[in-house]
Amino acid sequence: MKIGFIGSGNIGQAVATSAIRAGYSVVMSNSRGPETLKGLIRKLGPKAEAATAEQAAREGDMVVVTVPLYALPKLPTDGTAGKTLIDTMNYYPGRDGRIASLDSNSTTTSELTAKHFPEAHVVKAFNSIIAGEIVTTGKPKGDPQRRALPIAGDSAAAKKDVTDLLNAIGFDVYDAGVLHEGYRFQNGTPAYCARANREELIQLLKQAAD
Repeated sequence: MKIGFIGSGNIGQAVATSAIRAGYSVVMSNSRGPETLKGLIRKLGPKAEAATAEQAAREGDMVVVTVPLYALPKLPTDGTAGKTLIDTMNYYPGRDGRIASLDSNSTTTSELTAKHFPEAHVVKAFNSIIAGEIVTTGKPKGDPQRRALPIAGDSAAAKKDVTDLLNAIGFDVYDAGVLHEGYRFQNGTPAYCARANREELIQLLKQAAD
């Protein structure tokens, strides 16, 4: 499977590195153009290529959107129809500006992402782990110290795609439910960036609803 990345920051690079180790190929993009990614592509190796955001969206069998939330309205949507789209974004008002619908808790970041990519199957994942730990804390299946990461989404098939990816790179997965339930592991919640196994993660996610 080939994964297209819209955004090549810390999270994007970490997910790409881990995905390549697991046998995936990647197409990386950023807002500055593929010529600025030559160093990253050399680092990632022969299973990586650079492209525009539009090309990454079209060429990826699955797409990862990993940019600051304020950039969401400008992102291309062509090529994402029918695809699993992983949303790694978090809301930081100091960086993103105030977003009234998020401040009032009437929606979530991933629901905004789904609204922007209406024909994609959005799954919230990778937003609740420090970038470097994506590469360093994965463990083989069955390891008693294996960390669990939460996901949320409205498509069972898309969540399976993301679960397969997470399992391949060394993490157990807990399905928190529909996309709206992603609020349980957004920044500021107990589950955010917590190093927890599956049982511990479940308890942390419950606290967000209390």
